[in-house]
Amino acid sequence: MRTIAVISQKGGAGKTTLATNLGVAAHLAGYRSAIVDLDPQATARKWGDKREAAEPEVIGDHAERLPQLVEAARSNGADLLIIDTAPNADRASLAAARAADLILIPCRPAAFDLEAIEATRDLASIAKKPAWVVLSSAPTRSAIVEEARSGLEGQGAKVAPQIIHHRVAYSYAVIDGRAAPEYEPDGKAADEVAALFAWASGLVGLPTSKKSGKKTES
Repeated sequence: MRTIAVISQKGGAGKTTLATNLGVAAHLAGYRSAIVDLDPQATARKWGDKREAAEPEVIGDHAERLPQLVEAARSNGADLLIIDTAPNADRASLAAARAADLILIPCRPAAFDLEAIEATRDLASIAKKPAWVVLSSAPTRSAIVEEARSGLEGQGAKVAPQIIHHRVAYSYAVIDGRAAPEYEPDGKAADEVAALFAWASGLVGLPTSKKSGKKTES
């Protein structure tokens, strides 16, 4: 089983959007996926309650139980576990970072958001886990996106090549517990999610599709 933690100390960065869409992308690729929601607001869990599809399973709980939740997901045969975290929650975020094979830090290309990621990068450094910034809620056709990328890379941050843009498909999909690839399979948002999942899968050692016949190791 591989584990990805989605962490940002800044609220409104797009953590749950990223976590749920990656969980669905894994499911559509043939993997068993699960999401652990450590945010007291339980946005991911509420999304999961509205879903008709059984996967990804969403479990809401406290960070203190994260080791047991990770082990339960592994025992239940999950291929990919995604941990969604709360903003301004150092202990929970650090626990998630330590449990992860990869940390994704969603960040809007705005000044306050860019300044706020340092705290999250520090958590990743303490946990000694690889961390990448994912530019999210980004405007289309705007120079600010590449300016943000250059600024982050200038600070030493690693930035994912894929960008999650501000698209209505993400907003409409959550109404009935879906993700962009399910709401509009041939849309640009679905393409973004698929590309991000393929890239992240490569980093954690998952084939893009389980249909390739390769097996993952626990």
